[in-house]
Amino acid sequence: MEFDDVILGRRSIRGYKPDPVSPELIKEILALAMRAPSSMNTQPWNFYVITGAPLDRIRQGNTERNLAGVPHSREFRTGQAFEGVHRERQIGVAKQLFSAMGIARDDKQQRQDWVLRGFRQFDAPVCVIITYDRELASSDDTAFDCGAVATALVNAAWSRGLGAVINSQGIMQSPVVREHAGIADDQVIMKSIALGWPDHSFPANAVISERKSVDEATTFVGFAGGA
Repeated sequence: MEFDDVILGRRSIRGYKPDPVSPELIKEILALAMRAPSSMNTQPWNFYVITGAPLDRIRQGNTERNLAGVPHSREFRTGQAFEGVHRERQIGVAKQLFSAMGIARDDKQQRQDWVLRGFRQFDAPVCVIITYDRELASSDDTAFDCGAVATALVNAAWSRGLGAVINSQGIMQSPVVREHAGIADDQVIMKSIALGWPDHSFPANAVISERKSVDEATTFVGFAGGA
């Protein structure tokens, strides 16, 4: 694909075919992603790529603990609940997804089922857990750099015909993930990315989230004519 086609065409995929993804293709995608910039070339990221029985155990553990009301134990801080325009955008994409899936506002069961999909890594055949070196945890650059590699990863996947969605629910129960993925103690769990071949019949996969305009986001300084 051309670069613009990847950037403009990519969307978050929440429904997948069960078809496996080869390790060779995943390595190719990771090699592209790891060209992302990092602060002073620290490259703080590491990847745990999970499929098969270990991934099924993570799905089961995440779901069981969530349904049992076990408090979340995400290792990367979540911050305060969104407010104002950020909350409006959060609600906006939720409305788009629920509408596509035919989930009514008062249908508590279907809404819960939708949430649980996230804890199940959206039933994707592969999950990539991004971690960072614990010795760099005090640096905000580390989280910034991991965000860059995550973005590069989902774009690289899209360029190869794969779908992905960056997902926090999948790592909310970090003891489950750490145990079944064999994540080393010197790593902090940051994000999970569901990965696989898109199921184009899955309604939510057609949703394209809205973006604010360049004019809303940008201030030009020192340009002739005020840009």
